[in-house]
Amino acid sequence: MAPLRVLCVHGYRQSGGSFREKTGALRKLLKKHAELVYVTSPLPVPRLPAPEVPASENEPVPGPGGDEDQRGWWFSDVTARSFSAQQQCDESLGLDESVAAVREAVKELGPFDGILGFSQGAAFVAMLCSLQEQQLEPEFSFRFAILVAGFRSACKQHQTFYRAPLQIPSLHVFGLEDRVIPDSMSRELLPCFQDAQVLIHAGGHFVPAASAHRQTYQDFLKRFQ
Repeated sequence: MAPLRVLCVHGYRQSGGSFREKTGALRKLLKKHAELVYVTSPLPVPRLPAPEVPASENEPVPGPGGDEDQRGWWFSDVTARSFSAQQQCDESLGLDESVAAVREAVKELGPFDGILGFSQGAAFVAMLCSLQEQQLEPEFSFRFAILVAGFRSACKQHQTFYRAPLQIPSLHVFGLEDRVIPDSMSRELLPCFQDAQVLIHAGGHFVPAASAHRQTYQDFLKRFQ
């Protein structure tokens, strides 16, 4: 049985490369069930002095790779080109370019069975699934979505993505000790999906891949093999 092909969408201040490094345990856990393929956002995050980037509002900065590897899928502060999950805004910057980048990744690297996103990437995955179900992106044909530390965007411009519950089967993963995206924010995304399964872990802001989580991931993926 061939493994499922899953497109992986990194978090804010990450890249496809850094996200791949951080999810090595997940790739090992799922190697018989899924091939994980990583995409990088086209939007570089401007370098800011450390005090101007509150750790509580942003993804942890990745390790080796430098500022050129720090990307985002949209900016909530259009002027500063920065992002905070809690920031309410009327409009965002960069979302169209990011959708186009995923469209190209699907064309060049697909087809994909499913899509996985982390943090801002998970919020972005919910939007991509909405575009798919509205038949606005004919290239997209994802059969399932895995959203880790996901949330509903606070941007008014994005509320059209949440008008109707999405039909795509989804697995929502979040940590009770997450200080970046509190579990309450991830729970607010659940009603946006008709068939939402949940995996709750005791940790913080990361993709869990302990042996205790294997069965939930595998049972979910087996539905599509």
